[in-house]
Amino acid sequence: MREINPVLLKELRQRFRTPKTSWLLALYLLVIGAFVLGFMYLNWRHSPGIFQPSRSRELFMMLSVTQLVLLAFVTPGLTAGVISGERERQTLNILLTTRLTARQIVWSKLVSSSAFVVLLVVATLPLYSIVFLYGGVAPGQVLGVFGSHLVTMFLFGSIGVACSSFFKRTGVSTVTAYGLAFALSAGTGFLAVFLYQMDRFQHQEAWNPAAWSSGFIAGAVEFLQNINPVFVLMKILGQGGIDTGVSLGLPYWGIYTVFYLALGVLLLYWSARLLSPRKRG
Repeated sequence: MREINPVLLKELRQRFRTPKTSWLLALYLLVIGAFVLGFMYLNWRHSPGIFQPSRSRELFMMLSVTQLVLLAFVTPGLTAGVISGERERQTLNILLTTRLTARQIVWSKLVSSSAFVVLLVVATLPLYSIVFLYGGVAPGQVLGVFGSHLVTMFLFGSIGVACSSFFKRTGVSTVTAYGLAFALSAGTGFLAVFLYQMDRFQHQEAWNPAAWSSGFIAGAVEFLQNINPVFVLMKILGQGGIDTGVSLGLPYWGIYTVFYLALGVLLLYWSARLLSPRKRG
């Protein structure tokens, strides 16, 4: 029987056996629950005794966006100091002398740091069940939202681990991880909208038609919005996105999943290479 990774076991015990974790989880659920009940109460005041399915859909959308914002702010911060913190405490060299490989150390740090965020996301499932009482949302949409949240969390966590492995200081690593997460979340969306508007302007004003390739721009816009967490979340919720009329061969959720998982695995592999004693020598 294979032994459990001791670093992972130690990190999980250290993180979840403290009273702080229980209080943070309770506070988070209390705030989200108060938000849900407050939203329902305000809608009940406008229409006494009636809660329309369209309002239930709006509630589901706001909860989903809130969860995405949580992932964008919490996950990079939790993972950006897992390796650099060991280096600052001068315990990284001791950790590298154990029987664990650099790849096992990186995966252990990622899993232990992201486990709390996964717990927060899973703990809100009972709150989402309120939406099913009034309809307006399909079960597939709920699964799609939670699946996209987990994929997003994996990549954001991998970005934090990669920055922590590359930079020696936790402060620099944290700032860089947040910057990359922001560029991926907001930058790709802004770039997609910019290219789309420039393409429309080119067609309307007919200026320098040789400088722009409509097919290439449309494909770039489609790809950018398919790797943007906000656009993908809106598509899952049925809101649609920028209509380019271009098909990339895979559905939007397939492109999003493949791109995020592949990029996350590459970042973790690069992090392990940076920690490898043979590589450092």
